[in-house]
Amino acid sequence: MEQKTSPLFTSQDLRRLILPLIAEQFLAVTVGMADTVMVANVGEAAVSGISIVDQINTLLIQVFAALATGGAVVASQYLGRRDRENAVASAKQLFYVTLVLSCAIGAVCVAFNAQLLHAIYGSVEPDVMREAETYFWISALSYPFIAVYNAGAALFRSMGNSRVSLAAALMMNVINIGGNAALIYGFGWGVAGAATASLFSRLAAAVLVVGLLMNRAHPIYFDRLWQPCYDGGMVKSILRVGVPTGLENGMFQIGKLLVAGIITAYGTSSITANAICNNISSINNIPGSAIGLAAVTVVGQCVGAGDTAQARSYARRLLGLTHLTMFLTSAAVFLLSPVMVEFYAMQAATTSLALRIIRINCVFCALIWPPSFMLPQALRAAGDAKYPMVVSMFSMWIFRVGFSVVLGTWMNLGLMGVWFAMFIDWIVRDIFFIARFLGGKWLTKKVIDG
Repeated sequence: MEQKTSPLFTSQDLRRLILPLIAEQFLAVTVGMADTVMVANVGEAAVSGISIVDQINTLLIQVFAALATGGAVVASQYLGRRDRENAVASAKQLFYVTLVLSCAIGAVCVAFNAQLLHAIYGSVEPDVMREAETYFWISALSYPFIAVYNAGAALFRSMGNSRVSLAAALMMNVINIGGNAALIYGFGWGVAGAATASLFSRLAAAVLVVGLLMNRAHPIYFDRLWQPCYDGGMVKSILRVGVPTGLENGMFQIGKLLVAGIITAYGTSSITANAICNNISSINNIPGSAIGLAAVTVVGQCVGAGDTAQARSYARRLLGLTHLTMFLTSAAVFLLSPVMVEFYAMQAATTSLALRIIRINCVFCALIWPPSFMLPQALRAAGDAKYPMVVSMFSMWIFRVGFSVVLGTWMNLGLMGVWFAMFIDWIVRDIFFIARFLGGKWLTKKVIDG
């Protein structure tokens, strides 16, 4: 039976949580955009090299973010139950899990840099591959820092505090853009300069969030990190959400890598246009991504408190807010896109193709993106992580990857066909996630004991 209690989150609480997250997501997007825009003067090969490595970076960062989500769900549910001791214990376990995994992945990527790139993008042009190899090995050095930062930021969000991650994102942007200016323009390092600036920006962010989480005044803090310990039950709770989410994100990004491999066969112009589209179109998703992160905290605490009625209510409210904000953002990008694509100073054919895709994407983002990506966050926050994993993997491989081949290659629609395959994937996800949410089975799952 659903309990009825006073609201766990007021409208003011939601604003304090969501508004900094929107600003943080905007700043996070500009890191990637700054690398691409500021290296554009080096040439299309440099832009394409960064673009294809960013596909791999995104894959691995999503794996780290999945573990952070698992930790945030566990911490949020303990806080909702008012069990601070276990919330603190879960934070320490999350730190070690993310650190060990990210160091291992980073070491593999540094050691097998060229082999991995050639296996994924074997058909890419030689000058693009040279730039990609340089960008990849330097980026891999930053994986432990971005993983630890993601874990710390997720823990602050689980406390309802998104201002810290906003401050960290602002600091990352200042360091990254300043470093780009010095290393790309001043020292002429090209893609190596862009990667190095990002490396130091992520290092600074990791140091900041770890330092702040050492403060015992917070509801959740890092307790004696210098004394490693292993709590199998706590790690299992984190992985109960983190593993399905990581598999989902990982397979989703692998699918995107395969799609990127398909695009490489269309030539450098299509690779570059796709990079521009991904950069600019990521602006559309900023409010939706931010509200999805907020949903983990809000729904997680409601479920931890045993109040499924509020969990449903807040999820519906956040979904409506996602639709509204993404409509406004997409409308702005649609109108400003001609000016935005000119910043990249690409050839006329590349610019024209990118502009057409960006404007079509704006329409689909406003209409069908929110249920496809915001609702799964609410499901995960309640512990229902396997269902989004199965749906996302099925839809990605059958519709996004499969239809990319059909529309892009077989029907000769090229890059435009690949993007329409993505829109079909969103529609399928909408159908399954809306049905799951309305059915209510997502509220019967269990993450923490007791």
